[in-house]
Amino acid sequence: MGLSINKHQLVMTGVQGGVAPAHQWAPFEVGSEGETFAWPSTGGITYNVKIGDSVFGWAGEHIEPGVSSSYKHSNKKASSGYQFLACCGNQVRVITGTARGSLGHVLGHHGGVEHLMLDFSDAVLDQLSYDDRFLIRGFGQGLKLLDYPDIAIYNIDPDLFEKWGLTERSDGHIEVPVHAIVPNYAMGSGIGALSVTTGDYDILCHDAEMVKEHGLDQLRFGDFVAVMDHDNCYGRTFRRGAITIGMIIHSDSPLAGHGPGMMTIMSSSDNTLVPVIHAQANMGVMLGIGRFSSPT
Repeated sequence: MGLSINKHQLVMTGVQGGVAPAHQWAPFEVGSEGETFAWPSTGGITYNVKIGDSVFGWAGEHIEPGVSSSYKHSNKKASSGYQFLACCGNQVRVITGTARGSLGHVLGHHGGVEHLMLDFSDAVLDQLSYDDRFLIRGFGQGLKLLDYPDIAIYNIDPDLFEKWGLTERSDGHIEVPVHAIVPNYAMGSGIGALSVTTGDYDILCHDAEMVKEHGLDQLRFGDFVAVMDHDNCYGRTFRRGAITIGMIIHSDSPLAGHGPGMMTIMSSSDNTLVPVIHAQANMGVMLGIGRFSSPT
C-alpha cells in the first residue's frame, strides 16, 4: 500500500509567463581560485543543456537548462505568484507563435534572478522566440503526506511525486530515492532565505576531494538529492538530525559560495526521511523528458 497524499485537496491554478532575457552580469567575473572568466550565465533559450546532463564542464555558470522564464509585473506579488505556484513536473503549454499548443514541463525555480526553467523538446525549442508566452498548470503547493504531517513538501507536482518511488518502512521511516547525498557543510548561497517555495540554494563543489568522496561529480540537472542536517521546513537552516530533499536546477559556478542549485522538495526536522542512492532518481527518467526522452 502506497503513501497517502492529499492530492484531491490541491488547487490547480493557471499562471502565465514569458522568456526571461539572457544576462551579462559583468564584463569579467572572478572565481574562487582567482581565475577570471567571461561566460554565459542565466536567462534566454538554452538549446544544448537539458535535464539529465551533467551540471559540470560547461563554459558557463549558473546555466539554466531549456527555457528561462519569468513574469514581470509592477505588482511584486503578481510576479512572485508565477514562481510560487509553478512546481516541478507541472505541464506547460506554449500559447503564442509557431509552437503554439506545444507541451513541456516545469523543471524548477532559480532564486535571485527569479527565473522558472521550462523543458521542451528540441523541435519546440527551435520554434520559440523571446516573444512567446507560456501557460502553466500550477499544481502542487499544499501537498502533504496524510500520515506524516510533520514532513514539509514543496514545489512538486503530485503526479511526479507518486512516480518518485518513496517507500514506507515498517519502522515508520520513509526511504527516498536520491542520486547523491550532500554533507551539511557543503551548502552555500541561499542559506537563510525565509521562503523555500521560491528560489534555491547552492551546493559548494570547489573542494575536489569532497566532491569525489560524496559522488557529487555525478550530479545532473533534474536529480533528486539529499542534504544532511539541513531543515527546510520553514526556511533554510542547519539542524542536526534534520534532512532536506531537493532537485538540481542550475549548473555549477566557479564563484565563491556558489555551485549547482538545489530547489527544496521535502524536509523533516528529524530522521524520518532516509535517503537511498538510486542511479535513476531524476525527474527526466520519471517523465521521459530531457536526455531521457524517447527518440522520435
